[in-house]
Amino acid sequence: MDESLETQSQTLDQENEIVTEGSAVVHGEPSQDGSVPPNVDTEVQVLDEKVSKQIIKEGHGSKPSKYSTCFLHYRAWTKHTQHKFEDTWQEQQPIELVLGKEKKEMAGLAIGVSSMKSGERALLHIGWELGYGKDGNFSFPNVPPMADLLYEVEVIGFDETKEGKARSDMTVEERIGAADRRKMDGNNLFKEEKLEEAMQQYEMAIAYMGDDFMFQLYGKYQDMALAVKNPCHLNMAACLIKLKRYDEAIGHCNIVLTEEEKNPKALFRRGKAKAELGQMDSAREDFRKAQKYAPDDNAIRRELRGIAEQEKAVYQKQKEMYKGMFVGREESGGKGKSRNWSIMLWQWLVSLFSRIFGRHRVKAD
Repeated sequence: MDESLETQSQTLDQENEIVTEGSAVVHGEPSQDGSVPPNVDTEVQVLDEKVSKQIIKEGHGSKPSKYSTCFLHYRAWTKHTQHKFEDTWQEQQPIELVLGKEKKEMAGLAIGVSSMKSGERALLHIGWELGYGKDGNFSFPNVPPMADLLYEVEVIGFDETKEGKARSDMTVEERIGAADRRKMDGNNLFKEEKLEEAMQQYEMAIAYMGDDFMFQLYGKYQDMALAVKNPCHLNMAACLIKLKRYDEAIGHCNIVLTEEEKNPKALFRRGKAKAELGQMDSAREDFRKAQKYAPDDNAIRRELRGIAEQEKAVYQKQKEMYKGMFVGREESGGKGKSRNWSIMLWQWLVSLFSRIFGRHRVKAD
């Protein structure tokens, strides 16, 4: 590679990818387990007779209007049994919702989303009438009849389009172009050290390049799409490492490596995340693979040297600890031997005096 990952750390490279060094640390919210609904104590906002909202995290900017194409993540539970029936975060694929053109079972969700700003996360309480209805749903997702719902929703962002044009109605060039614009917006936000907002743009770009779309592409169109999609995953990984969300960063690197197993940046960032998690052997393996494809990169050499120095320090510490244990045993063993000799000497002297004294008594008698 012409530039090392270390040198590129201050700027975006020619492919608009980002490395982890050089950007400010931003402390985001820790990732939640998501098995049960979150406990939220904020004010309940009534949006509709059957829909209310509690804000978990404030958003920014304006709210979407009718026919806006919204991109969001959510987890969904039945309210009374707290059975989770859907989780888009697990799939790392945000969904698209065109307000005013949503499916019937999404009517309550759409009312909630229309009240939210980009980046906002909220808990929505939705009555069964605006969810899966009287009959429920017995395929996927599995929702029982007349089930009130809870949605933990985060609005990643939205596109204002008068015609409400969904991704499925766009041409290949339109989708790739829309994703590329989102990626560039994310890069600009990254330069301003707004990592959370940058990640929202990257996620929206990735949403345009969903699996259903990628499976249909081949040849030059596939190459064009990957040239946008993979840098977004790498940029997400860079942001997530700075936010100390290492498992999520590894997930994005894995997606890139599925398409490009020799991508040195994906290997490098996955190695960084693994090292932070203490997975040193696996991190070293990733760094060595990255070095194979980028042999002159200084940042990779530095990371490998850092792992070697850390392991050496651990070895020296263990060596000193075991040495102290053995020395202690030797010292305690020496004291024990001295103590035994003293007892034996004392017993011999007592025995000697007893014999002498006994002889004198016999003679006197």
